[in-house]
Amino acid sequence: MRVSFEIVPYTLQFKFEAGTSRGSLTEKKTWFIRAYDTNDYMVFGLGEAGPLKGLSADFSIDYGSKIRTVLDHLEGIEIPNDKAEMLECISKNTPKEMPSLRFGVETALLDLLRGGKGRIFNTGFSRGKQAIPINGLIWMGDDKFMQEQIDLKLKKGFDCIKMKIGAIDFERELALLEGIRDRYTSDEVTLRVDANGAFVAEKVLEKLEQLAALDIHSIEQPIKPGQTMLMAQLCRDSILPIALDEELIGIYGKEQRTELLETIRPTYIILKPSLLGGFLACQEWIEIAESLDTGWWMTSMLESNIGLNAIAQFTSTFNNQMHQGLGTGQLYHNNIESPLIIRKGHLHYNVKEKWKPGIVN
Repeated sequence: MRVSFEIVPYTLQFKFEAGTSRGSLTEKKTWFIRAYDTNDYMVFGLGEAGPLKGLSADFSIDYGSKIRTVLDHLEGIEIPNDKAEMLECISKNTPKEMPSLRFGVETALLDLLRGGKGRIFNTGFSRGKQAIPINGLIWMGDDKFMQEQIDLKLKKGFDCIKMKIGAIDFERELALLEGIRDRYTSDEVTLRVDANGAFVAEKVLEKLEQLAALDIHSIEQPIKPGQTMLMAQLCRDSILPIALDEELIGIYGKEQRTELLETIRPTYIILKPSLLGGFLACQEWIEIAESLDTGWWMTSMLESNIGLNAIAQFTSTFNNQMHQGLGTGQLYHNNIESPLIIRKGHLHYNVKEKWKPGIVN
């Protein structure tokens, strides 16, 4: 089929100042992509391309014009109707250096292929029959703010808590984690931490040992990416299970990805389609990881409900029972109203609800 694309820029507004070790966020710019079959402009598929400043390889001030250039090229070629062939076609005709765009185009065209109803993959989740276990995310802030988040997540029935660490005093962060562990065993509540590369080489072993004493499930990216030998040594030491996150950014091709995982041998990898190049790229990471007995889970990257829905449905095509990082749908004042709901630490797709009309309709 031949397609045409329309771009809708949109700014998501956080409900609070979202703190990470790289700084605080109050808003996030994103671009919705509508894909139309040129023979039928009554139906469109919807995707989202939303690179994150300071993290995404493809973030730039002229991102909108760059994606327009790529979409103009795609409008000039024949897009296969077969799902697998379509994904290969997108991979060949979009720059690998623009991973968030690949994800947005994949989502828009797969949605169009299935009638433009937000049912991108036909799974138990998208049919409303299964739910996805997710972690409750605790953002950085002062002690009071973080404690309030912890209490609220536990009250709402989350049995997996992920806390961002590395920006405030480490002893205070430990105290917050100790507070959870004093009330709940590791069998009752799983604790994950995400350092976003905040620990320096001279202190990382000491900090991992302190965290391990609290029965922490895993730590994401304890040191900055690019320190391959140090990261490999930390994984060999087995003080605490390590999950690679930012380490995967900019690693293209099966050979390079395999080499990275074979060298470091992490316990887990964290997959963000917007960062890594969409569904096809994540599928390759998963195949490599599983061949090495490396675990994985999927995480959103502060997308709106459009991108979150796509990631959740993609995740549900795999038999992965781990808690996923897909609880970001309630972050924004002006998110797109959707059938996605969270109940007792699980993400559900409520088939009785419709996507609400708004800026993207």
